[in-house]
Amino acid sequence: MVETMLDFMLGPMRGISHFYFEHQMLFNMIIVGLALYKLFFTKKNKANESTNY
Repeated sequence: MVETMLDFMLGPMRGISHFYFEHQMLFNMIIVGLALYKLFFTKKNKANESTNY
């Protein structure tokens, strides 16, 4: 019953969500890595810009 409802509500997105749930750990590591990269390197660049003036 639940599977039928999900197929009806999600339609073609069902295959994409299945792929995401299979590889969720990989996608989450990539997202967290990009967020940490942006967090550390944007703060470093802002600190360098403020000292240049």
